[in-house]
Amino acid sequence: MTGGGLILVVEDSEEDTEAIQRALSRSHPFLDLEFAPRSEDVLPRLLDPAARTPDLLLLDLNMPGMDGLTLLSSLRAHTACASLTVVVFTSSTASAEEDACYAAGADSYIYKPVNFELFQTVLQGAMDFWLPRAADGAVTAAPPAAPPA
Repeated sequence: MTGGGLILVVEDSEEDTEAIQRALSRSHPFLDLEFAPRSEDVLPRLLDPAARTPDLLLLDLNMPGMDGLTLLSSLRAHTACASLTVVVFTSSTASAEEDACYAAGADSYIYKPVNFELFQTVLQGAMDFWLPRAADGAVTAAPPAAPPA
């Protein structure tokens, strides 16, 4: 028993994968991270009844092959994945892409900062907000972390 949740990270960039791993190991060392470098592998993984269900999916948009938006639409088309929390974590700042992600069913759209400290702060805030916490037997979400002054 790890005592933490499972985050499925859909990310093809080795640099971003390493940064996500470093950032979350510092802010949320109790989390289990699973990485999927290809979008095509995610839906079969999520529909596998023997596989552990992630608490949150962290999704990059700009992926080779099937892009993140197409994956998001595919996930939301399956009732088994409809309630999965999906946080888009991307380098794209295009408002049209953000709108398309929300229309496709994203729970959140977050821009990947280049600066590692800000990258870590943004990820920490997303995890604190979206991961449910057990408090007195009730599941609640923590408020987002305040950015450093």
